[in-house]
Amino acid sequence: MDPRNNTDAMLTDPVRNPQSAPPRTRTKRAFILLLLTLVLPGAAQVVAGNRKLGRRALQVTFTVWALAAAALVLALTNRAMLVNLLTNGWSSFLLMVILALLAVGWAFLFLNTLRIIRPPLLERRVRPLVAGMLAVLVVCTSGGLAYGAYMLNVSRNAFGSIFSSGPSFDPVDGRYNFMLMGGDAGEDRTGLRPDSMSVISVDAKTGKSITFSLPRNFQNAPFPEDSPLAEVYPDGYNCGDDCILNSLYQNVMENHQDLYPDSADPGAEAMMDAASGILDLEVQAYVIVDMEGFSKLIDAMGGITVNAGGWVPITAGEIPGTNRHYPPDGWIAPGTQKMDGYTALWYARSREFVTDYHRIARQQCVQQAMVAQLDPATLLTRFQAIASAGQQIVKTDIPQDQLGSFLDLALKAKSQQMERLTIGPPDFGTAEDNFVTYPDFDQIRTRVAAMIAGQEAEPVKKPADAPAEAPAEPPAAEDGGAAPETAPEPEADSTDIGTENGQVPGPGASAPEQQEITQEYLQYLAEIQDDATLATLLNNNGDCTPG
Repeated sequence: MDPRNNTDAMLTDPVRNPQSAPPRTRTKRAFILLLLTLVLPGAAQVVAGNRKLGRRALQVTFTVWALAAAALVLALTNRAMLVNLLTNGWSSFLLMVILALLAVGWAFLFLNTLRIIRPPLLERRVRPLVAGMLAVLVVCTSGGLAYGAYMLNVSRNAFGSIFSSGPSFDPVDGRYNFMLMGGDAGEDRTGLRPDSMSVISVDAKTGKSITFSLPRNFQNAPFPEDSPLAEVYPDGYNCGDDCILNSLYQNVMENHQDLYPDSADPGAEAMMDAASGILDLEVQAYVIVDMEGFSKLIDAMGGITVNAGGWVPITAGEIPGTNRHYPPDGWIAPGTQKMDGYTALWYARSREFVTDYHRIARQQCVQQAMVAQLDPATLLTRFQAIASAGQQIVKTDIPQDQLGSFLDLALKAKSQQMERLTIGPPDFGTAEDNFVTYPDFDQIRTRVAAMIAGQEAEPVKKPADAPAEAPAEPPAAEDGGAAPETAPEPEADSTDIGTENGQVPGPGASAPEQQEITQEYLQYLAEIQDDATLATLLNNNGDCTPG
């Protein structure tokens, strides 16, 4: 073949030499080259530009595709390992650098493609379209990769700040047991006082979880034999009313830090020991959430939805020289509520006019709502805000290297209903029988073991209007031990008062005189300090479910 023919063909090839092509062909060529750089970075250079540059870019492209396919396979077969790679300090740093380099390289290829297109050869009306398309593609591709690198850096900082660098731990009897505490260290308090305490036990294979809630005023908590506090309190934490469970944290921080010399938080370690002794479970790690900053986390999530059972007061300041508060600053209404951080915080912490057990029930609802609504879409769209809030309010000794396994378990737990048991009323005794002051630990441990074994351990719920019955003889346990007892229900619920249209007797009124339950009416009762009527009307504010 005559070499001159090849040269002539090259000069007339519209892909490499568009100057000889008609305007329509030049326009088509420009958009095709941009699309090639989008779907197969380097292809535009191979067909119309620097072939050496194009071949190198294609090698990188195919390598990235192979790694993405491997990550997809890993996500389907071993999700925990993939998450560990993404959360590990060194591997996440390497991935962040790679994403940044890919962002720069892809942007360079687009600019090189623009040079190959030769905008002066395009019609004037086409040039802005090509430039606009180029800008959009660069933002979507290189901008997306750069944003991914930035978010990965945010997560690295958050994980490094929140989680510990300690060794991983194995499940005990097939379960991981974590202690979750809502810490309150406000200006009007001495030290940290964890008013919200629960142990979350998670099946290491299925992710099925149970929440065991511990009342703040629980007394006589025993300690396991291997706990250093077992020598200090051989008969349990039993120094009277000063030794309620939520005082243990500060007690240890002030008087017994030396018993936990290797711990970053001796108070939290002591709380784990107490919970282990109460439930007869080995509690392996703790998570402390600052209740003052809790609202920031809820706001970062975009709020949570809760089906509230009854009115909940937003407690006002304390009246000086008394143990009373001023009338509430507001009220949270019953029904399905989309709560912001401020509302959710008060919904979880208010116990005015009711008991700790109403508050515990609401805290359980808030926890379940957060787990249910913290889905991948929420994480992706609000990750930076959630990570920032987490750094400010969360403290834990969970090792960062094990984060992948636990996130994988959390995803499994989302698809299952979380069971719950309160170590106090209504699941054990009543608010009047002092169960939490003189607890029956054999009964507690039997119920806990039964729930973990998958047995039905919930108390039988009687209708609110059912007549009171004498307690039946409890069935004998098969092993000769004490059988679980069914906690008696309160004699009446707020739904018993008044008629079906939501009206109730006014304070001091006879039955025929009715008063509708409204925020104004409740505020009036608070102003005249009619605590008895309020306690009756608000008795159902622990009845709730996650939305």
